[in-house]
Amino acid sequence: MGGHIKLFQRACLPSPPFMKKAHHFVKTAILQLVDSFYPLFKRFMPLQTFRYAACGGGNTVLGFIIYTLSYKFIFKDESFDLGFYVIKSHNASLILDFLVNFPVGFFLMKYVVFVDSSIRGHIQLLRYFFVFISNLFLNYLLLDALVVKLGVNAILAQVISTVIVILISYLLQRHFTFKVKANE
Repeated sequence: MGGHIKLFQRACLPSPPFMKKAHHFVKTAILQLVDSFYPLFKRFMPLQTFRYAACGGGNTVLGFIIYTLSYKFIFKDESFDLGFYVIKSHNASLILDFLVNFPVGFFLMKYVVFVDSSIRGHIQLLRYFFVFISNLFLNYLLLDALVVKLGVNAILAQVISTVIVILISYLLQRHFTFKVKANE
């Protein structure tokens, strides 16, 4: 049985050297693209803040597109029945949005924005996950309050909650997840 699994892994999974090259290529391409716009903003903010704004903004736009498309076309403004629990369409869309944004966001924060962090990668991942889940919970509460309690349109509610979550997230990412130790 174990031999079949190894054969399957070799046939289906890319080799580590390929993954390293792909990782390096993607990281370098994103850095070059983001940094090419930095001279326009150099007078207003440091490079790290600009990279956070660019990467976070790009990831936010990606998330908003996923949220909107899933809300309108996948869940179609209807509740999503899991059999044991019913999720409202705006919350199901939020969950799908975050499932995509977690790995994309971690990659961007670790390899593009907070490259000088002295914290080990697995600790960063755990901290990022903690902040991510906290943001998800906060976004969920804000969405529920805005949509259910106040009757705000779900798409507009997501925009409002995103702005609030982004501000909190930046502070947590900079001073907790990817902090630089004081002795460096």
